[in-house]
Amino acid sequence: MLYSTIKFRNLELKNRWVMSPMCMYSCENGVANDFHFVHYTTRAEGGTGLIMVEATGVVPEGRITHHCMGIWNDEQRDALSRIVKFVHSNTESKIGIQLAHAGRKGSTWNGRQIPINEGWETVAPSPIPYAEGERIPHELSGDEIKLLVNHFREAAIKALDAGFDVIEIHAAHGYLIHQFLSPLSNIRSDEYGGNFENRIRFLIEIVDAVNEVLDEEHPLFVRISGTEYAENGWDIEDSTQLAQILTTKNVDLIDVSSGGNIQGAKISIFDGYQVPLSASIKRKAQIPTGAVGLIKTAEQAEAILNNGDADLIFVAREMLRNPYLAVQSSFAQKEECFFPLQYQRAKP
Repeated sequence: MLYSTIKFRNLELKNRWVMSPMCMYSCENGVANDFHFVHYTTRAEGGTGLIMVEATGVVPEGRITHHCMGIWNDEQRDALSRIVKFVHSNTESKIGIQLAHAGRKGSTWNGRQIPINEGWETVAPSPIPYAEGERIPHELSGDEIKLLVNHFREAAIKALDAGFDVIEIHAAHGYLIHQFLSPLSNIRSDEYGGNFENRIRFLIEIVDAVNEVLDEEHPLFVRISGTEYAENGWDIEDSTQLAQILTTKNVDLIDVSSGGNIQGAKISIFDGYQVPLSASIKRKAQIPTGAVGLIKTAEQAEAILNNGDADLIFVAREMLRNPYLAVQSSFAQKEECFFPLQYQRAKP
């Protein structure tokens, strides 16, 4: 199955390998540069079915750090377009982008919040900082929330103009959308807080707004944290209920990660530790899922697919170590996978 095709809307992926979105902290003013060009195109040359570009801020204050990627202006769009064009012209890979807003976890460097004169005021659903001693984030007003929904829509338009094949909304890892989802970080009393329906409203409005600009050639993925590993917090039951709703909202796949919203949460980490979350959502919500989390080998990936635990395999660290993971694994399994024409003399 790992080297079988799969379609989302009318977009066909050549295999089930996905380069998971990973922040590189290497932009200036949110603009992708030569490092990003090499970084992403190399994985495409390595046969990866889908390349997911890192968390990309829809507004300047939506970045995690001042060196994170952005897509709120034309210069940023055009720099990304150069990468997309190479991928489409020289490989069989498709390429997507993860649209994001860091919320209260923004304005940081090396994992610590930086002084406001060096960064920016952070925002959140409620005035609760992520870590003890951090500045209290600005509580978003209803009008500010509506404006942010539109910023996601505008970012999606720019992403389509750049040529991206897939849009993913980042609703995981304790960033702004996840902050709205969780009752531990969202204690609002208006239409965006309180019960489950209200807490998911921000994400649902973003999904609806982004889908307005997508067509049948461009699928929509959503990354969520299946659980945040905290008592009375967002958990797998919440994620399943959300996924069931997203199936009615023209979302094509749930990319299932975990954690990130509660500092100090105890997480048992082992190879494939998040796969059960993907499996549970896939079975109970009847929606395609992506598995991620210390997936290191083709054998491990194949087992996940054969067990019906996921439809795509998102790989992060192992793909940093080996950009040619997909094609090298295909050699061992005697499967067909894209390999650059210029490199054919190296093919076993």
